[in-house]
Amino acid sequence: MGDAARTLSVDHAAYLALEAASPERHEWYDGAIYAMAGGTIVHGELSTAVLVELSGLARACGCRVTNSDVRVRVLATGLATYPDAAVGCGERETDPADRNALANPAVLVEVLSDGTEAYDRGEKFAHYRQIPSLRDFVLVSQHEPRIEVYSREGDHWVLRVAEAGQHAPLTALTGALSVDRVYDGVTLEPRPVRATL
Repeated sequence: MGDAARTLSVDHAAYLALEAASPERHEWYDGAIYAMAGGTIVHGELSTAVLVELSGLARACGCRVTNSDVRVRVLATGLATYPDAAVGCGERETDPADRNALANPAVLVEVLSDGTEAYDRGEKFAHYRQIPSLRDFVLVSQHEPRIEVYSREGDHWVLRVAEAGQHAPLTALTGALSVDRVYDGVTLEPRPVRATL
């Protein structure tokens, strides 16, 4: 949703049929289809670096990592979306109505963009918190070497922030994301200048 444009309103089955025939990806929620905004080079570099880091950690735990081609379905709310990365542990569960949508991720990752940051931190995270299997929600900045990890501890979420030279621990996997390795060789985007009156 975020800055993505709402295109039309359909039920979930029709959305799946449209999505199967579309070269672009779309988010679906409550009858509405939203075109996903295109990414930047920096977004792609950071997404790939996080996938590489997660792959090593996941393999050591017997878990699997998927990229943004894999749809995630929040069964409690109905949201169908494409996070930048997802980690599944244990037996894979899919949406009963969509065998291509992961329903039990343990870790979800979003690389923040200026247009979607508020949505990722707010409404989207509210959906993600309804996934019982989710243990870590990871946010990666495009403006500074900074990784935020929200980890489920009982019935609440705890935020841990890691910056340059630090590691971002994950509760779902043994180990932590190295901030320096994720950002190695990436030229970060400057923050947009806000107009003042």
